[in-house]
Amino acid sequence: MIVMTAAITTSDIALDAIQRHPDADNPSAFLAVNEGNSYLHLPDTPGVIVYRPAGRYLVQFGGPFAPIQARPRLLRAFIDLAASLGRQIVAIQLQGADAAEYLAEGFTVNQVGASYALRLDTFSLRGTAFMQLRNKIARAMRTGLAISEVPQGPWHAAMRELDAGWLGAKGDARPLEFLVGQYGGRYQHLRRLFIGLHGSRLTGYISYSPVYGSRPGWMHDLSRRQPDAPPGVMEAINKAAIETFQAEGVPWLHFGYTPFTALSVAPKLPGYSRAFHWLMAELWANGEHIYPARTQYAYKEKWRQDVILPEYIAFQHGASIPALVHVFRACNAV
Repeated sequence: MIVMTAAITTSDIALDAIQRHPDADNPSAFLAVNEGNSYLHLPDTPGVIVYRPAGRYLVQFGGPFAPIQARPRLLRAFIDLAASLGRQIVAIQLQGADAAEYLAEGFTVNQVGASYALRLDTFSLRGTAFMQLRNKIARAMRTGLAISEVPQGPWHAAMRELDAGWLGAKGDARPLEFLVGQYGGRYQHLRRLFIGLHGSRLTGYISYSPVYGSRPGWMHDLSRRQPDAPPGVMEAINKAAIETFQAEGVPWLHFGYTPFTALSVAPKLPGYSRAFHWLMAELWANGEHIYPARTQYAYKEKWRQDVILPEYIAFQHGASIPALVHVFRACNAV
């Protein structure tokens, strides 16, 4: 029997699952506890499936967050749930370790981008490779930028005001959800917040979420800056966070998922859609107006990541544009 309980209860179950059973090794797993998510769990099976309804689809985030032996049962229960609701499943941000269960259930699985990770015990900004980045950070600091780690609560209103300005500068863009982080709420104490100030004015911030699994550490998650912020503000904030994490012995800093990138880093999976793969490559080359993948990648690439992790999308009834559009709908992007 499928048990659907109140979100406040199931989000706690989801948090326990990503902390206790990080077998899928998803660096974005903490997004599972975002407010607004829905959950499937079974009374006699550990773990959860995280999703949001969008039109005639259930859009799943990641694979089942569960021990390896429990994943097939959870996925089968999710398929049954979708069928009972007359909906189809599209799963986004699957990891390589998730693919086998979906292929076994007849899903079409394609790479849809990648996430990136930096090994902190060997990272340094010394050397000619980082000269431009060092100079950019130095220029930002000369503007009087002050950086510190702070609790989120006292800065909530200022962050909301900054968010509104940041979105307004992008033509009143929608605030993204689901596949990006949040701040505040029930689990804020598990995140970390670094801010940049000019005097008392909040110029920019970066929120970091915990990462579990084989590369534990923090994920560079939600970040915003004032539209008139000097160049280098975000890089300077991230540098300060890196130095803090290194002093604490944190092994990894993750930079999260970017769609359409690194499409040649992993072998194609059996039964993948050639047409969908072509579309992802086309969106990388010419789709900046749809999603700023190149801009995101340029920021991540300047830190010279150590690990590129391919991420996948799984379609229950074959790759399709409507299913992809409903992923964007779940994210509030359209």
